Amino acid sequence: METIVKHVQGHYDVQEVEFGKVYRWCPERTIVDCACGQRLVFTTTSTTTCRRCGADHKASIGERSAAGRLGDETLHPWRYAEDQPNSGLPF
Repeated sequence: METIVKHVQGHYDVQEVEFGKVYRWCPERTIVDCACGQRLVFTTTSTTTCRRCGADHKASIGERSAAGRLGDETLHPWRYAEDQPNSGLPF
């Protein structure tokens, strides 16, 4: 039986720079301890099969996946930046 150690939804890391902010996308990932003892890190684009024992973790990862359910504020945080009222960014 596998154990889900950690699940992180996709999000943007925001970095302050001299003339504004830089947004870097961090994809969704799930860390799983496989029954064979292998620790695996899965992203939305990676295979869900353990390389050591061949166990498929798709069902348990799919339960945690937020793909397609992220809100607009998570996907486009620059649209909600309160410190940039007339930044000229398209909405």
